[in-house]
Amino acid sequence: MKRIIFISIAAVVLIGLTVIKLLSNSQEAKNKIYIHDMEAAVLVDTDQPQQHTFESAFSYLGVFEPMHQNNIAAEGSGKLIELLVKEGDQVSKGQVLAKLDDELISLQIENAKLNIAQLKNDNLRFANLRKEQAVSSMEAEKMELALNSAEVQLKQLQKQLRGTKVLAPFSGVVTKKMADLGSMVMPGTPIVELTDISQLKLAISVPERDVLKFKKGQKVNVAIDAQNATISGSLYHISVQADALHNFKVQVLVNNSNANKILSGMYGNVALDNNSKVVALAVPRKALIGSTKNPQIYVIRNGKAQLTSFSPGAADGNYLEVVSGLTSADEIVVKGQVNLEDGMNIKRNK
Repeated sequence: MKRIIFISIAAVVLIGLTVIKLLSNSQEAKNKIYIHDMEAAVLVDTDQPQQHTFESAFSYLGVFEPMHQNNIAAEGSGKLIELLVKEGDQVSKGQVLAKLDDELISLQIENAKLNIAQLKNDNLRFANLRKEQAVSSMEAEKMELALNSAEVQLKQLQKQLRGTKVLAPFSGVVTKKMADLGSMVMPGTPIVELTDISQLKLAISVPERDVLKFKKGQKVNVAIDAQNATISGSLYHISVQADALHNFKVQVLVNNSNANKILSGMYGNVALDNNSKVVALAVPRKALIGSTKNPQIYVIRNGKAQLTSFSPGAADGNYLEVVSGLTSADEIVVKGQVNLEDGMNIKRNK
């Protein structure tokens, strides 16, 4: 009995020591975790938006989008038994991408052809009997209608058979696989995503002040940021509806080439010549957070950094025009923003 009591006490003590050790380890781990102090002031350089002279060539930043990008779906239904492409494959228009199980439809087509052959024989016999007035005209016409109906049914089955093959509607690259072998698919079920970048659309945002300078079909120069090269493009589409910031979406069509390969999602700039210079409120590019397509900047208010969006306009190498969202009285962060988060305290560098 005493032995049992002793073992029990020893077990309780061991469990207690283990718990204490685990709590100690947990506290040590917490102490090692860095928790940023949001109240600590971050040292930054600040300035104010300035009036800047934009020269005769304006630049509008945009993102290249594929000319065609679609989810290629099955027209028929059934089990996916063959997937003939993989991500990254280049395919041609009309190429078979995948196949569905067509055994049942093939059997139905064979049966339909046998039925048509029988109906043709019957129809011929009825036509001869009709000449001899052995059958009525109504019975002969019913036989002809039955033959026509069977032929229509065969065409429907043949269309269903064609629907078991998923074909590429245009040439491009397989950018995503969306179904696996053995999956049961229905009409409209996407199988792969196909992207055509033989031509691309550069989507730029143009302020109301400049949109009338663009004309559909107009030739423009497009600078490819990643390639450090310039190619020719033509205006493909000009939106007739402005967004909430009074900017208009303009699309420039460019041809892709092996010499200057453009990928979907790359940045590009459209240069537009103008006869007059424009003096406008601007901020330095180095102050931007994110891209110039949807620019943000830290504005100092009550000693704290507030992440603020604004509407951009023209751009050059070092400055971006402010169409709306900022004023010349705002104090902005131009250096040190990499260490900032929205709402943090700041300390101005002397």
